[in-house]
Amino acid sequence: MVREEVACLITVFSENEESYLFHTPNVRLVRLQAEAMGLPLVETGTAGIKEEELEDLGRALDIAKERYGIDGVVTGAILSVYQAARIQRLCQERSLWCFNPLWHTDQETYLRALCGQGYDVLISGVFSAPFDESWLGRRIDAGAIKDLKQYASRYRITLTGEGGEYETFVADAPFFSRRIEIVTAEKEYENYRGIFRITGARLVEK
Repeated sequence: MVREEVACLITVFSENEESYLFHTPNVRLVRLQAEAMGLPLVETGTAGIKEEELEDLGRALDIAKERYGIDGVVTGAILSVYQAARIQRLCQERSLWCFNPLWHTDQETYLRALCGQGYDVLISGVFSAPFDESWLGRRIDAGAIKDLKQYASRYRITLTGEGGEYETFVADAPFFSRRIEIVTAEKEYENYRGIFRITGARLVEK
């Protein structure tokens, strides 16, 4: 069995908080996550214009290929054909393989696995009904999963937020050498849309 090695992380900073392709809340804190993982980080920016932002991701892939010799890309796509198809196309154009290990995985099983395996995941943004302000900064735990299941049944949201209903921030993971401590944060919320904006964070020992 061949075991692939993670060479680097890739992050695209979008000026458009409603980007179709990229995660935006607290994305600059990926630098702390990369440090906690002991991995280099390839960073680039984009204006966030639909479809045109693909070119910016492509530029980041070119840098990663040249600088770190990557052979492929791993994504976290679960249901988004829009994201998966576009990243696959970028990879094909560069002779890179594209792996979506979570594709069509059972969403409840996935969330419960995160909780059971030591991930500390916070809600960093909400973008649809029925999410209220109390969800901002809330940890995904058994209680949150129970509430999300009720929302999914009644309001047709996706359990994992894959439909853009909510975004998350990972403060700790089994492969982090240190965890991220949130020192200061602000909540911005109006009409079922809000951001848990982390204004201060640091790496601390577990």
